[in-house]
Amino acid sequence: MYLSRFLSIHALWVTVSSVMQPYPLVWGHYDLCKTQIYTEEGKVWDYMACQPESTDMTKYLKVKLDPPDITCGDPPETFCAMGNPYMCNNECDASTPELAHPPELMFDFEGRHPSTFWQSATWKEYPKPLQVNITLSWSKTIELTDNIVITFESGRPDQMILEKSLDYGRTWQPYQYYATDCLDAFHMDPKSVKDLSQHTVLEIICTEEYSTGYTTNSKIIHFEIKDRFAFFAGPRLRNMASLYGQLDTTKKLRDFFTVTDLRIRLLRPAVGEIFVDELHLARYFYAISDIKVRGRCKCNLHATVCVYDNSKLTCECEHNTTGPDCGKCKKNYQGRPWSPGSYLPIPKGTANTCIPSISSIGNPPKFNRIWPNISSLEVSNPKQVAPKLALSTVSSVQVANHKRDAEAKTQGGHLLCQRPTANELRMQDGTLDLCDSTILAISPYSGEETNYTSLPPMDS
Repeated sequence: MYLSRFLSIHALWVTVSSVMQPYPLVWGHYDLCKTQIYTEEGKVWDYMACQPESTDMTKYLKVKLDPPDITCGDPPETFCAMGNPYMCNNECDASTPELAHPPELMFDFEGRHPSTFWQSATWKEYPKPLQVNITLSWSKTIELTDNIVITFESGRPDQMILEKSLDYGRTWQPYQYYATDCLDAFHMDPKSVKDLSQHTVLEIICTEEYSTGYTTNSKIIHFEIKDRFAFFAGPRLRNMASLYGQLDTTKKLRDFFTVTDLRIRLLRPAVGEIFVDELHLARYFYAISDIKVRGRCKCNLHATVCVYDNSKLTCECEHNTTGPDCGKCKKNYQGRPWSPGSYLPIPKGTANTCIPSISSIGNPPKFNRIWPNISSLEVSNPKQVAPKLALSTVSSVQVANHKRDAEAKTQGGHLLCQRPTANELRMQDGTLDLCDSTILAISPYSGEETNYTSLPPMDS
């Protein structure tokens, strides 16, 4: 008896909780663009917002170093072990694979011990600054979904800036500043992501959290994507619905997590002391063993697949869209302006499918091909195909329809349409009503009712 009461109370609590929860705790991944459903009119397509799966984006990037000859090993040189100026028996030699440290080792599989890593030349030209720009380019707009993680094999730099570009490297803007002393290096008060909030999540900060020089087991620098997500989705990111809702309605927030390129600006190597030891400059250099960037292709919620072909990422667009980011409607599907998909309403979102256009209807023989049965156009909501469209391009044929309550009349056993207002296409409940699959028109030559398929040719 007590068990049954407990189960009843538990069931009631689950029901009440589900009603009180404004969004589902775990939101779907939007991994389907469309599915077939059955209606009174038969099988039709039901369209949904969709996006590619999050993945390791370092597999698809191109890396560029500036200056280009900053990598160690040409000519060969020795360098000191991290934190020990007296152990300078390590060698970097670009001509010997076992001793070379090229840039691609920042992105290889870290299965070997010791770790593979890229390394810069040492600070042998001190006091000239030892500075390096590492640019990661995708030639594609991507959306970041997890923390950017940089693992150093040397000490973490005393000064560094992480930058982003939204226009393929033409312009840059800071993502975050890193320094042992933010006020001295960048004239900024030190902060951490924990000091931010929903209202200040887009603030560019300088942090001292990841610039501690030669501290043991402190090799990693983060750019905290998930901590920023947590301001909207909760500390465990369980309420992704709230986050996606904010991304859907706030362009600045959406753009904040969107990049085409990233740039790591190494401005000062780890010194570990107040003064640079000019007698042991071989101890100062940059070395990075791993960079992690997770994200997805930006397809404007019109694709679930992003293919990598000929060193290029491209969305496999659905919803009658096209372009690298599915950023425009296909030809003959421009019946309304292109729009990105929407995460709302929960949980399927809105596909904002491109609908057929009628700009080419001025060529009569192609009419039936441009306006076939609605189901073959893969439009699930007939009302999406019913904007009021002017047929101003039809010069010798006036194709039209009457109002929805106009009367139809029968003549010779065929259903004929009452003559409609010119330059309007007959529609009923958003679907074409072709009156027994035949459109009547007025011939400019005879003034008589004429079958559409028997019209004389258009004047050139």
